[in-house]
Amino acid sequence: MQTWLVTGGAGFIGGNFVLEARQKKLARIVNLDALTYAGNRETLASLEGDPDHVFVHGSIGDRALVSHLLAEHGVDAVINFAAESHVDRSIDGPAAFIETNVVGTLALLEAARDYWKGLPPDKAAAFRFLHVSTDEVYGSLGDTGHFTEETPYAPNSPYSASKAASDHLVRAFHHTYGLPVLTTNCSNNYGPYQFPEKLIPLMIQKLVKGEPLPVYGDGSNVRDWLYVGDHCAAIRAVLARGRVGETYNVGGDAERRNLEVVHALCDAIDQRRPRSDGQSRRVQITFVKDRPGHDKRYAIDASKLKRELGWAPTVSFEEGLSRTVDWYLANEAWVNNILDGSYRLERIGTAA
Repeated sequence: MQTWLVTGGAGFIGGNFVLEARQKKLARIVNLDALTYAGNRETLASLEGDPDHVFVHGSIGDRALVSHLLAEHGVDAVINFAAESHVDRSIDGPAAFIETNVVGTLALLEAARDYWKGLPPDKAAAFRFLHVSTDEVYGSLGDTGHFTEETPYAPNSPYSASKAASDHLVRAFHHTYGLPVLTTNCSNNYGPYQFPEKLIPLMIQKLVKGEPLPVYGDGSNVRDWLYVGDHCAAIRAVLARGRVGETYNVGGDAERRNLEVVHALCDAIDQRRPRSDGQSRRVQITFVKDRPGHDKRYAIDASKLKRELGWAPTVSFEEGLSRTVDWYLANEAWVNNILDGSYRLERIGTAA
């Protein structure tokens, strides 16, 4: 059984990836997470007592710690989920995004490069560094077209700029040092264990509390939605069979306008928890001033991943949304515990 160093493995996508990997007994996991506001040990509660899951509280920017973990555990692959990831927060405080996503990724790459160089030839040949990134690095689309792996980078927010920089560093470490890297750029993820600042879990919380649902602008901005379990399957496919040095786009084939997503959530909660006055929860929708620099549309062409590695999304948007709503309604204690008071579902990222 291989050993994987998973960074950011107490966060949303990383946590789901770790849980699935251990459930399927795919690898031993060394899980490094800084436990910032969006990281939550409770996500990993089912792994307590699992000898093949080692949790380490620490930062990817701590090169000495990372080097120690790589050597101590004889790591076969690094999967880097660790990132500051919320556009609105990057508008208010871009420095934290540069520190984690750029400086932190550089430290992680340097530690991985030095470790890889010291491996025996057979183990060095099998080693992989998989960097998980976002479609936001490509900028904004018009009404037509899709992002491909050849789309030029044109990041428009401090968050996407920091992720673009980290992607370039990963590419550079392959071309300069030969480090066997892989990069994935995914569309908007949703599913269990997502911190409730992102659109879907935020709206679910406001829906059940009876609060106004803030929709940016006129709600016409379009995103391609990817269920987190499908994303984790794509990452495993890239890790196992991806061509070294290549980038793979991961999309859910589920473009929706933001207002359509909110309408679907209102209807789903209405079915499960009708309002006492009998009205549709759509009456809670409130249109607010748009996000500064809000990208109009994202859409992923994942044909390379499908063609080369045989991956395709298996969960429709309707099914994924239903699963997600049911999970949040059944796990209100998880939500209440992660909302420790530092974030109260308020609007952030309004500075222009």
